Amino acid sequence: MKKRGKFRLAIYAIVIGFAVISFWRGIWGLWDVYVFPNNYRLSLWVSLMVGLVILVFTHHLVKELM
Repeated sequence: MKKRGKFRLAIYAIVIGFAVISFWRGIWGLWDVYVFPNNYRLSLWVSLMVGLVILVFTHHLVKELM
């Protein structure tokens, strides 16, 4: 029974991880289409910077480094 429960938790973790990644891929994809549609490189850099600012602002970056 324990192995079955661990397997189920692993499947849930994979499904949830996939959902989170898909959500953020969609958000950044929409960013690419509507914010900088003709400059993919600029879109990538701005997306990176926005993501980092959000992480720093919410203190997740600091917590992960400690």
